[in-house]
Amino acid sequence: MQAALEVTAKYCRNELDAYGQCVTSKPGTWQQDCHELKVKVAQCTSSHPIIKKIRSQCAEPFTAFEQCLKQNQTAVENCSKHVTEFLQCAQNVKMTE
Repeated sequence: MQAALEVTAKYCRNELDAYGQCVTSKPGTWQQDCHELKVKVAQCTSSHPIIKKIRSQCAEPFTAFEQCLKQNQTAVENCSKHVTEFLQCAQNVKMTE
């Protein structure tokens, strides 16, 4: 999850910042009041060309990371190697336009 958040933060920072500010400012009602901003974050991450490319080119290390998390739910630190591999893959993805 941390890996996905890092990628999201890099490419959808404005949307993520707005959502985070909303959540912080509405501690009791954020789930309802900030829903629209949450949707904007989701739209950004699903439509941004570089994130689509990362999902395609880094599917294998991300799947390995997710599998590791499932197997180590009480010891997620055991998956740090998988996070590193995914982030290295994501950093190597280049946009070609």
